Amino acid sequence: MPSRDRPYPLRVLPPEHRRLTDPVTGLELTFCTTGPNRDRVLYFHQRAWLADDSLLLFESFRPEPVLMGYLPATGEQVEIGAGLWGTVAAKEGNRLFTARGQELVEMTVEVEPGPPSRVTVRERPLATLPAGAVLQTLLQENADGTLLGFGVRWERQNRRGVVIVNTMSGEWQEVGEIDFASSHVLFSRTSPHLMSFNGKPGRLWLVDCREGKPWRLYEEAPGEYATHENWWNDDRLLFLSGRVDVEGAVKVVDSRTGTVRIIGQGAWEPYPPPGGDDTMNRWYWWEASGSEDGRWVAADNWYGDVVVWDARTLHFHRLTLGHRHYRGAVQEQPSVGWDRSSRRLTFTSQMIGGAHPCLITLPEGRWWDDPVAYPPASPH
Repeated sequence: MPSRDRPYPLRVLPPEHRRLTDPVTGLELTFCTTGPNRDRVLYFHQRAWLADDSLLLFESFRPEPVLMGYLPATGEQVEIGAGLWGTVAAKEGNRLFTARGQELVEMTVEVEPGPPSRVTVRERPLATLPAGAVLQTLLQENADGTLLGFGVRWERQNRRGVVIVNTMSGEWQEVGEIDFASSHVLFSRTSPHLMSFNGKPGRLWLVDCREGKPWRLYEEAPGEYATHENWWNDDRLLFLSGRVDVEGAVKVVDSRTGTVRIIGQGAWEPYPPPGGDDTMNRWYWWEASGSEDGRWVAADNWYGDVVVWDARTLHFHRLTLGHRHYRGAVQEQPSVGWDRSSRRLTFTSQMIGGAHPCLITLPEGRWWDDPVAYPPASPH
């Protein structure tokens, strides 16, 4: 157990990153790790970069789960610690929040670039979950940094609920009587007290955590699914919407008005594709996330293709293709997300074998003037 009353150093590992050119789009890819380990980026709705973009958080299985960091300035890796779960980086300050068993902890990270780099951490205990409460969802920081939100299971009462914790005092409270359906309990990026969760019936529900009275934001049509929601700016919620054998799309709903718009049209296709033709299947979007500056929306698909839409024009651009495989022991979602500058995208890649955090930077200039077609067939 590390010391709580003074900073302690983290183990810094030498670089093993690798840069390649995407064979279809020609853009540069940076694989943060390249060894035999199974490494993956944080889930797409978790903030994975420190506030100054000096360190990218990722999870590794070496072979036991351990929270790691990547220093893009040097390519070095940082071993943050085992037994940490639900991690999210803070909006401000080089801090992160994580769970160690029943304890919630804030870690302040200081990076002295090298090489060799020196990375130290100072811990501050936030709160301890009460007996009978089991953490069920990843941690979420609210818009002004005053609260953490997450879902718990109350073992003795055989029910689930949503809890918020004050990041200064450590006081916690349950938000109303909410029975969430899965692991998506999220705070708005804009309004500090607005939360979303998977409810019943339907998927997209909201609650003001001061009032604890949930309401349904979006009502699915018969045969429609709504999934993989993620807050964007201006209290808007991105989500994936589709109707079996009809259509699929990346949509955005305004939580204030309920108005829904299509960001990017897609397709509903089964896997494996009939007759081996995967052309339409590559337009089946899986996860979507918006850049912090509001300019871009990124999405991935079953094949690990990463695309973006310009939020002003809805022009569509392919960035990189073929980062996921359906055969083999490792099966990881791409979980595409953004850095804090809204210029780099981060995702889990299986392009070079195993699973590795991968970075791609939006090019400067009018790079979208040269359209790129998908290859005629998938190697998966």
